[in-house]
Amino acid sequence: MSIPFLEPGAPLVFPDPNSALAEPDGLLCAGGDLSPERLKLAYRSGIFPWFSDDDPILWWSPAERCVLLPDAFHVSRSLAKRIRRGRYRLTRNHAFERVVAACAAERAGANGTWITDNMREAYCLLHHHGDAHSIECWADDELVGGLYGVAVGTVFCGESMFSTQPDASKVALHSLITSGEYHIVDCQMPTAHLLSLGAERMARADFLLTLRHLAGG
Repeated sequence: MSIPFLEPGAPLVFPDPNSALAEPDGLLCAGGDLSPERLKLAYRSGIFPWFSDDDPILWWSPAERCVLLPDAFHVSRSLAKRIRRGRYRLTRNHAFERVVAACAAERAGANGTWITDNMREAYCLLHHHGDAHSIECWADDELVGGLYGVAVGTVFCGESMFSTQPDASKVALHSLITSGEYHIVDCQMPTAHLLSLGAERMARADFLLTLRHLAGG
């Protein structure tokens, strides 16, 4: 089956997320641009971009969403111990561009990165608009972990996280979860790592309803 193609600079509208393909799961449309206005509309509509350098911009809304509810976040004994020790220092929106760059860096065993240069530029611009945020984890003055994503009301749409020292990204995620600012963290696609932290799968219809309720405005 074919999907709609949005011309660059096309009107700010997306197809109904429920019209996304079943295979590949959640592929909704292609094209358009990564302007702050289009990205904000996408996230408020339960849609996110995900593509590689060789692809056009691809927009997704999978049949099942991976979400993390604050009460379900699993804090292991080792993580709780590390948090209590207070070895890491946490900041918010202090080094957004560095966090995105670290998330985009190629990792051992990975084949490239989906955080392309134009994606990096787009989210940094969205950050300057006040819609994208980061949490940084420091060991002394060294950035050793963090995460970034897009805030939609009391939903935090997580994009990526990284860690160069044990549990640094988990400590950043714990800070986000326990801040009280967000009722749900959208993790997009399920992974074994996210599920081990307490994330669960939510049907698209339920996620869109929850998003509509929590988005505000």
